[in-house]
Amino acid sequence: MITFVGGKVFKFFTELGQFFYLMLRVLKSLGRMFRDRMLIIEQMQHVGVNSLALVTIIGIFTGAVSCWQAAYQIKGLISYSYLGSATTKAIIIELGPVLAAIVLAGRVGASMAAELGTMKVTEQIDALESMAISPVRYLAMPRIVATTVMLPVLVIYASSIAIIGSYLVAVLFLDVPSETFLNSFKKAFEVKDVVAGTIKAVFFGLSISSIGCFIGFQTKGGAEGVGLSTIKAFVVAAASILILDYVLWNFLIGM
Repeated sequence: MITFVGGKVFKFFTELGQFFYLMLRVLKSLGRMFRDRMLIIEQMQHVGVNSLALVTIIGIFTGAVSCWQAAYQIKGLISYSYLGSATTKAIIIELGPVLAAIVLAGRVGASMAAELGTMKVTEQIDALESMAISPVRYLAMPRIVATTVMLPVLVIYASSIAIIGSYLVAVLFLDVPSETFLNSFKKAFEVKDVVAGTIKAVFFGLSISSIGCFIGFQTKGGAEGVGLSTIKAFVVAAASILILDYVLWNFLIGM
C-alpha cells in the first residue's frame, strides 16, 4: 500500500515537473510569435470563431436559467425589480467565465489533446524534431497563445448573451417591465466585475490549452492512448478551472 501511494506521489511530481518544463519552453518560444503569427491566427479562428455558435447557446440558456433561479429564490421576499442586478453580478463574475470555460475545455482542450496525441503515436512529432522544427514552438505555443487570447473574448460575448437571455425571461415570462430590469442592471453593473471575469478567463484559457497540449505530448499506446488522453485532458482542465475560480475569487473579489 505504501509503495503504491509512494509511486503515485512520485508520478504526480514527475508529471508536474514535466509540465512546468513545457511551459518554460513555451515561454522561450514567445519571441517567435510574430514570425509564427499565421499559426496563431489559424488557432484563434479554431478556438474563437468556430466556437461562437456553441457559446451563443450556452450564453442564452445560462442567462435564462439564472433568471428563473433568481426569481424562485426571491419570490415572496423582495420585488422582481431586483432581477437585473441579481443576475448581472452572477453572470459576469461567475456563470459566464466558468461555464464557458468548462464547455470549451471539452471542445478545445480535449481536441488539442486528441490532435497532438494522434501526432505523437503516429510519430509525426518525431518527424518534426528530425527536421529541426520544435514541436513546442510549432504546435504548443500557437495553441496556448490563441486560447489565452480568445477565451476572454468568448467569455465577454457569452456574458453579454446571457444577460440578454435573462432580460428576455424577465420581460416575457415574469412580467418585469423592460425599463425596470435595465435600471436594475445599470445600478449593479461595475467595470471591476468585468475586469475580474476577464482576468479569470485569461487564466482559464491558459490552463485549458497548456493542459491539453501537455497531455497530448505525453500520449502513449496508439488509439486507446489517444482516447484516454482526450478524457484526461477534459477532466484535469475542468478541475483546474474550478480550483482557479476559487483561488482567483479570493484574490480579485473576496479580499
